[in-house]
Amino acid sequence: MDTRAPRRRVGRAERERQILDAAVAVFGERGYQNASMDQVAERVGVTKPVLYTHFGSKHGLLLACIARARAELLEVTSTAAAGASTPEEMLRRGTLAFFEYLQRQAPAWTLLYSEAAIAGDAIEEIRAQQTDFIAALLAAQAPDADAQRLTGWAQIIVGACERLALWRARADVSSEQATDYLMDLVWTGLAGAAAGPTRRA
Repeated sequence: MDTRAPRRRVGRAERERQILDAAVAVFGERGYQNASMDQVAERVGVTKPVLYTHFGSKHGLLLACIARARAELLEVTSTAAAGASTPEEMLRRGTLAFFEYLQRQAPAWTLLYSEAAIAGDAIEEIRAQQTDFIAALLAAQAPDADAQRLTGWAQIIVGACERLALWRARADVSSEQATDYLMDLVWTGLAGAAAGPTRRA
């Protein structure tokens, strides 16, 4: 007589979460090109056809991993900024949340930036999302600045955050330190810009 407990049926949403978790881990460890769907399936404990049923292909699975990271990143930065009472604190909290997310989700971060050549459009969508988010924060500090100037400032901040994130992983710099370094430069400049854009003679 088989006394083993029946296997619990896993819902679609939970199964997809399990697959994405496994894919991020496998892609992060092996790189997208060297990873296989067999390895992801084995990590989850399902057959390979299950992966294709949910995501269609290995590339589709990669894009789903990136889409989830994009949604999570917007959620954590938006939530952090929403708890602030001043424009400066909004930017500081949002930036800190960005660095802390990358630290908690190191495999996802590695995947995002190591596979940019394969999933370039998806990565650019994340950058555009963060640029729009930051431009909205900056508008509170410099309400008279035109939209293009705000977007330009936001592009600078997003690029700086990416470079800081790569550097801090090698230099043992904390999320708080990286945030301070960014704010040292960015907020000092914005404080002056709020009075009006600088004009060349």
